[in-house]
Amino acid sequence: MNAAIDILVVNFNTSKLLGDMFSTLHHSDYAGEFRCLIVDNASSDASAEILQRNHSEELLLLNKINVGFGRANNQLVEHIKGKFVLLLNTDAFVAPDTLTKSADYMENHSECGILGVRLTDRDGEMQPSCRYFPTPFNVFLSRTGLDRFFPWVRLVDDMSWDHATERECDWVPGCYYLIRREVIDQIGLFDPRYFLYYEEIDHCKRVKEAGWKVVYYPHTSVVHLGGESAKSAGELTASGRQISALQIESELLYFRKHHGWAGLALHMLLVTLGDLILALKAMLKGRGRAAIAACWQHARITWGLLLDTHFATRPTR
Repeated sequence: MNAAIDILVVNFNTSKLLGDMFSTLHHSDYAGEFRCLIVDNASSDASAEILQRNHSEELLLLNKINVGFGRANNQLVEHIKGKFVLLLNTDAFVAPDTLTKSADYMENHSECGILGVRLTDRDGEMQPSCRYFPTPFNVFLSRTGLDRFFPWVRLVDDMSWDHATERECDWVPGCYYLIRREVIDQIGLFDPRYFLYYEEIDHCKRVKEAGWKVVYYPHTSVVHLGGESAKSAGELTASGRQISALQIESELLYFRKHHGWAGLALHMLLVTLGDLILALKAMLKGRGRAAIAACWQHARITWGLLLDTHFATRPTR
């Protein structure tokens, strides 16, 4: 008999995606019971009305303010009953066999605490689905493009491995995040200090420290659009890869928590050095004042958030 799955869905301003997301879910071939537990994070679009009209039979919480992704999921923990808990983003669309195959894997591998699957975009292009933990150094190398001089350093989004093989990994993205209920009973769900970003990285680190495995499972796939809620959750900086100020804050909180004062100091040193390197690159390549100013803006935001978070010991919201 297939185990019951509680599916946690946090929505923020993605009304246009809800129909497709729930449709793919309800066209699943999963023979067991699953139910949806939903939080709307004070959306300003038509999300609340759609959820109340079409999903009145589900557990639905309507927040008056946006409390963030991790805290919203935490609101649902007291309501879970299933053997497995699936965190599913509103911009993630499961294949018919996804629930069945991933739950079967968990049933047959009792050491697996968290499972992620193969993620693709709408065109079938592979997305990073199986990641290494961030460190001050690998984040610096990735951001500055200096990683080619350090080929032995594992980057967070290393894609140079066989994606067709099951493997244990450091962490999997939270858009499709299947958790064994025992894991939540043992260590809880998300650290509420992360408003958005890094909550699943922190969680996977704690899960692995508790002796569970985090596994990438490639034999089914989920189409993931990515970044839909984040577009309206916070301003983006103008630098590099459009890093959100929310992401910068979560990164500071993570490094302080898991790498201590020394790791945080190293990160700030490398952030500053990285902005100098990127500004110099922009100058040498004639990209104009805007590109150089973006590097200054990134450094200013990062140092400002270091102070606003009381040296990465508490969140700003």
